[in-house]
Amino acid sequence: MTEIEFTDWLKKGGRYTLLVEVDTTVPRYLSTVAYTTLPTDSPANRVYSPVVSGGVAFTETLPLDDSATLSVGDIELNNDDGLRDSWLDDVWVNKPIRIYIGDVSWVRADFRLIFTGIVDNINSRAANCLNISLRDKLQRLNTPVSETLLGGTTPNKDRLIPLCFGEVHNVEPLLVDPATLKYKVHGSAIERLIEVRDNGVPVSINESLIDGTFTLVAQQAGTITCSVQGDKPTTYSNSIADTITRLVTGYGKVSDRLTTADIDTAQFAAFNAAHPQPVGVYLNDRSNVIEVCQQLASSVGAQISMSREGLLRLLKITLPATGTPLVVTPSDYVAKSLEIKERVDVKAAIKVGYCKNYTTQTGLNTGLPASHKDLFMQEYLSVTAKNQSVADTYKLNTEPVQTDTLLLTEADATAEANRLLTLWQQPRTVYKFVGYSHLLTVTLGQALTLVSPRFGLSECKTGIVVGIQSDWVSRRVTIEVLI
Repeated sequence: MTEIEFTDWLKKGGRYTLLVEVDTTVPRYLSTVAYTTLPTDSPANRVYSPVVSGGVAFTETLPLDDSATLSVGDIELNNDDGLRDSWLDDVWVNKPIRIYIGDVSWVRADFRLIFTGIVDNINSRAANCLNISLRDKLQRLNTPVSETLLGGTTPNKDRLIPLCFGEVHNVEPLLVDPATLKYKVHGSAIERLIEVRDNGVPVSINESLIDGTFTLVAQQAGTITCSVQGDKPTTYSNSIADTITRLVTGYGKVSDRLTTADIDTAQFAAFNAAHPQPVGVYLNDRSNVIEVCQQLASSVGAQISMSREGLLRLLKITLPATGTPLVVTPSDYVAKSLEIKERVDVKAAIKVGYCKNYTTQTGLNTGLPASHKDLFMQEYLSVTAKNQSVADTYKLNTEPVQTDTLLLTEADATAEANRLLTLWQQPRTVYKFVGYSHLLTVTLGQALTLVSPRFGLSECKTGIVVGIQSDWVSRRVTIEVLI
């Protein structure tokens, strides 16, 4: 079934049927109406119990502040007779769940996957029902990047082994062996040790790139720091998309790691081509996979997100939005449902921090030039993009709060500051409306042209979808569009 045929079916209507599959210890196959697969289907003769009575609603957002969010949802199950009370004793937490929609007359293969994620929990909000709360697969990334300790008998035995991705500057390595002055910067092979310093002064070392370690040639006088090009599983990369791929597939709890099958590889490849900016991050304490990935993505104004099909994507708020926009007119949404949800504050200046100094050092009593000492005292270098005309018109401050990134170069930081200024130096509005069933296929980040006799939209304006609340039982969807 093609996308056009599926959307046409949603628009014209039929005997809508939702199938819910939950991988509990005893798998549960649930539905809104009685449905059994045919002997020729795969799987054959599977019976779905018609107990889904409501919900099957999901909320997806693309926050304007670049913060990662988990899509959430809910499914209501009929439990009038209490026959399913025992389900509350089963383990549902973190179990995979898939939801499909189709016509009761269709073969199983024609049903469309509309959500794949994990169960947050099962509850009962009323005596006559059970409620399954959902999270998307980003929840699998809500885990420590690593819990591997150094071990041994040295004073640092209970310290986490540091991890280095991309290029980082002036980090403090972990002292592995005080007797031999051996230090470690990464848990496995690295690309390059750019430089090692003692109180800011370069020193000689013996390096071992294969295991991310080095040994000082002479006893240190003060704080040892180094600049590193890190993680090198096979080939070295310091791009955002490649680093995120490495983190989600190679780190975190083993059972929760994603595979390449969980990543929208085509979208990641396109993002990689469009965003080759070098980045780097150093982790020497407990860090969360989802948080580190979002730090990387937000360096260029992007966000990590899961599609409804359970594929990891990198989405970015851009105007004009990319792609051919979907045109939405008053005939596509419920009358009088269009409203203004938010008017976004205009910004006259954007300040971006880059080239993070991981070890700020003051009072370095060495022969370093004064300009070098000043650099060691700063956590970030920064650039600022300003529009004085906008500042004068809106009476705004041109000394904004700094947005810190993991970008490395001044050119990339300047480009990002200018991009953000262009985006936010004019009034922006988030519009909200309730769409009919055929708009249930709208996705986050999609370009959308909105037409209405209200709010200055009679000439039509194009924006980007930043919020979706879809209810597949009522077949209505609330869409938010930034214009």
